[in-house]
Amino acid sequence: MAVVLFEAQYNPPIAFFAALVGADTLLLEAQEHYRKQTYRNRCLILTAQGVQPLTVPVVDGNRSEKVKSSEIEIDYRQNWTHRHWRTLQTAYGSSPYFEYYADYLHDLYRQKPALLFDFNVSLLHFYLKCLRFRLPVEFTAEYVSPTSHSLIHSLAHSLIEDRRDWLTPKPAAAAEPDRTSARPYAQSFGKDFVPGLSILDLLFMQGPAAGSFLA
Repeated sequence: MAVVLFEAQYNPPIAFFAALVGADTLLLEAQEHYRKQTYRNRCLILTAQGVQPLTVPVVDGNRSEKVKSSEIEIDYRQNWTHRHWRTLQTAYGSSPYFEYYADYLHDLYRQKPALLFDFNVSLLHFYLKCLRFRLPVEFTAEYVSPTSHSLIHSLAHSLIEDRRDWLTPKPAAAAEPDRTSARPYAQSFGKDFVPGLSILDLLFMQGPAAGSFLA
């Protein structure tokens, strides 16, 4: 039984889902301390001005790294849901499949869950359904360091592939392997294919065929 261990991410990159191809279970890290400047609260989309990050603000961001990722609260004092949605409309409104997914996705934004983890999980289930991935999603019951040789949890007899912090929005070092791969597809802007974007880019451009582009 192949299990892939990831942190919960906001509109995860395409490579997140490519790593799930052939997996039996997705295990989400629910016991870690939150880390800033990661895909936990941001995603990358393609606009007419190039790649743009969308970041979900969290409550008491300066102290957030002392809080469990599963307990981080979203800061709704900032009207970020409106900004994110308007940016998505501007960037992808004319893409082939924006309207195909827009109502379902907008409903998730309008629910305004208190916790970032819960919001990320809701989005994740939506994307898994869109990609026709039928693997179950489970959650860690305890934190085990990536340097530990034993990841102990309810699936202790499974083969676990630890992908925590495997993907980062920060510019990759030249020596790092390419973790952004997806088979190139037509994008809304530019002549050259831009890798490393959110799964939203692939879904809005390829719709129900998106799964076939995952490496």
